[in-house]
Amino acid sequence: MNAVMRAVIVIALLFAVFANAHAQTQAARDLPPGLQIPDAAKPGPDFDVDRATQAYLDLLTPEQRKLSDDYFEGGYWLQLWGFLYGLGVAAIFLCTGLSRRLRDIGRRVSHRPWLQTLIYALSWLLVGFVLSLPLAIYTGFMREHQYGLATQTFGAWFGDQLKGLLISLIILAPVVALLYAAVRRTGERWWVWASGGAFVLILFLIMLAPVFVDPLFNDYKPLREGVVRQSVLSLARANLIPTDNVVEFDASRQTTRISANVAGFLGTTRVALNDNLLNKTSEPEIKAVMGHEMGHYVLNHALRLTVYLSLVIAVGFWFVHRVLAWALARWGTRLGLEGRTDPAALPLAIAVFSLFFLLATPLTNSIIRQAEAEADAFGLDAAQEPNGFAMAAMRLSTYRKLVPGTLEEILFYDHPSGYQRVHASMIWLKEHPDNATANGRVPVTPPSAAPVK
Repeated sequence: MNAVMRAVIVIALLFAVFANAHAQTQAARDLPPGLQIPDAAKPGPDFDVDRATQAYLDLLTPEQRKLSDDYFEGGYWLQLWGFLYGLGVAAIFLCTGLSRRLRDIGRRVSHRPWLQTLIYALSWLLVGFVLSLPLAIYTGFMREHQYGLATQTFGAWFGDQLKGLLISLIILAPVVALLYAAVRRTGERWWVWASGGAFVLILFLIMLAPVFVDPLFNDYKPLREGVVRQSVLSLARANLIPTDNVVEFDASRQTTRISANVAGFLGTTRVALNDNLLNKTSEPEIKAVMGHEMGHYVLNHALRLTVYLSLVIAVGFWFVHRVLAWALARWGTRLGLEGRTDPAALPLAIAVFSLFFLLATPLTNSIIRQAEAEADAFGLDAAQEPNGFAMAAMRLSTYRKLVPGTLEEILFYDHPSGYQRVHASMIWLKEHPDNATANGRVPVTPPSAAPVK
């Protein structure tokens, strides 16, 4: 086992050295800052939705389209390789006796089952972090730099990984201890109680993590004064979002992506925009993105998605309950596992759970994609910036495949495709040909570069 750990650490260090050198070269992929409205996407008697859509799609060069397709399609394979890598990690825990030894350490420290499980969970998370590091370095650092999507040095990236590990130790270890307490107390019905606990945990994480966890990774400050702040606050007031807490954060220290969110409840509601969105886009694009994000809040997607995904998780827990019982009966004695309540069986349970979610990927993607489509429609009506939304969709399409096949979209997309979003925007514009932005002078510079009035 020590040889395996040493090999993993050596591989991780080699990846780190190569990653630092590789990070110096980034592919140019972004569209120029500011709003672009192709001639075919301007209102007029000959306006055609399909021609307008194609004009926006043509903003990406063939090289950019290929880069985007390669990145996104490579992600399909990473889902499979990540699953298989996870099975390998579980095999190391189970087949080398490592999981049993971690359990026995907890037993030597305490006779209390909950404390034994907590000690096991802490050890499992720490060792799992090390074993998973080679894949994490490739997927989270090397590959992101290869496609020009990351900005961090390896040291800064690894520092964020350590922060994530610390949060896992603080939150997930007690959750595992509570889960096993439920298994011991409720027996065959453990999966029902675990499903209820998952609902509560997901709800709090979705609503509160952006407010309380995200600031551990980025600096948040009040949104700079100017037309964007005024527009965002006006949009929030118009949609009855109860906050004047509008902030910006320095995502550019980690990524080139644009993003925003509206999160929180019971007085913690906060509207957040990342600095890439502010520095690379125009006011119509920002309003369109914020209309979408406010749509999630107004349509209560956090609660709805929590309910739907909790139901999927409940089926997953039932699947684990059935398959784990069969696996323990077949291999438990050989692996030194004492039954369902034995924390040493956790890697086996996680492997079964990951198999379920690999198979359930089309379902979970479809649930999320439907909510995203609803937020798109809400945002178009709320912001009334179809060209801004189309342009933002094209920026996202520099790393999301623009035009997928039907089956491909069902299996792998958790958001509407760039084509669908641009097409929906042009349909909205056709029905509202008097739109001010579409008929006005195009703001070619990001609002951060424009003077504050």
